[in-house]
Amino acid sequence: MKPAIATVCSLEASLGAVLDDYAAGHVDAVDLWLGHADAFIGEHGMAALRERFADAGIAPVAASFQGGLLTSQGEARREHWRHFGERLGLCRDLGIPVLVIAGDAFGPLGAEDLGRLSVSLTDAAARAADAGVRLALEFDARASFPNNLQSAVAVVEQVGSPALGLCLDWFHYAVGPSKPLDLWLLSNENLAHVQLSDIADVPREMAADTDRILPGEGTSPPDDLVARLREIGYEGAVAVELHNPALWRVPPRQFGEIAMTSLRKVLGQAAM
Repeated sequence: MKPAIATVCSLEASLGAVLDDYAAGHVDAVDLWLGHADAFIGEHGMAALRERFADAGIAPVAASFQGGLLTSQGEARREHWRHFGERLGLCRDLGIPVLVIAGDAFGPLGAEDLGRLSVSLTDAAARAADAGVRLALEFDARASFPNNLQSAVAVVEQVGSPALGLCLDWFHYAVGPSKPLDLWLLSNENLAHVQLSDIADVPREMAADTDRILPGEGTSPPDDLVARLREIGYEGAVAVELHNPALWRVPPRQFGEIAMTSLRKVLGQAAM
């Protein structure tokens, strides 16, 4: 398993500062928040971002996230897919192997919507394969479908493309209808990326992104998941991902050091 930190954990800092400070805090892999990348590239260009990663000695092991691909229609759909093409180009140019796509099908869904979702994922996987990128579908506990690990696995298997796998975000697993037995559905073939956080002491039904805290420090430690990752010999990235404004104010170097220590402890890895 490759420990990483999602740059969204330091959303209020510029990407350049995040990379410099994370490197100083012994972080060598990140899940790149695409909003961070857009801002940096808009000001400095793609070549400068490649150089910044190289100078920091940090590998971008995943990029998060692309939304709007599944059931959108009309002009919104065209815009999302145009943006998707740009994201694939960014991943290709930066050597990012995994692009997380959001399982953002909300509201009542009919047969036509489910058909569109399946066709969309098949098309997206084909385009990703052409770009040399693997997609990681992240189910959302608040979505209509898929909102749990079992359904997400079924969707990925239905598409049947090696360019499409799963992103398991522990928060969405813990607060949604997923079951412990669902973890047995994970395999090296279907798992593309993992995002970890714990949950503050609130009822799971009321938990929000702002209740995400460092893994192992809350009421839903990911011990069962980590055990399953060891069983399947998972060698991909495991990234701390916290959408918590209270933590965005922590200086990136300090956060990187604390988060990496917490993550390695959860993963059972000695400090490096």
